[in-house]
Amino acid sequence: MTGTTAPSPTGEGAATLSRPSVLSLSIKEKAALYAAYMPFLKNGGIFVPTNKSYKINDEIYLILALMDDPNKYPVAGKVAWITPAGANNSKAQGIGVHFPSDESGQRVKLRIEEMLGAALRSSRATHTL
Repeated sequence: MTGTTAPSPTGEGAATLSRPSVLSLSIKEKAALYAAYMPFLKNGGIFVPTNKSYKINDEIYLILALMDDPNKYPVAGKVAWITPAGANNSKAQGIGVHFPSDESGQRVKLRIEEMLGAALRSSRATHTL
């Protein structure tokens, strides 16, 4: 006997590949977009209300619809922010998805900033800060 064990037929002991969670967010108005946008993240990001549990750096595949823009923006991002249930100041439960540095992330960041315009410099409260 050599002391090594073979993986069981059920796959126990084998590496498991986790697939990104798929979320969809449709933002209908500028005030909601302002509240959800996270410009303080390096590549930008968006707050997604959800009661599902996530960890920082979990991979998320997000389908984002912005106001009257007919395009849908698919983004493969990572969780960079978590607002748990029962957070202070009655903040909505959810996660902040950090946009990737690739073309898809840059495209959605630029589009959001174009839509928000001067509102980006506002000091109104958001879902995160």
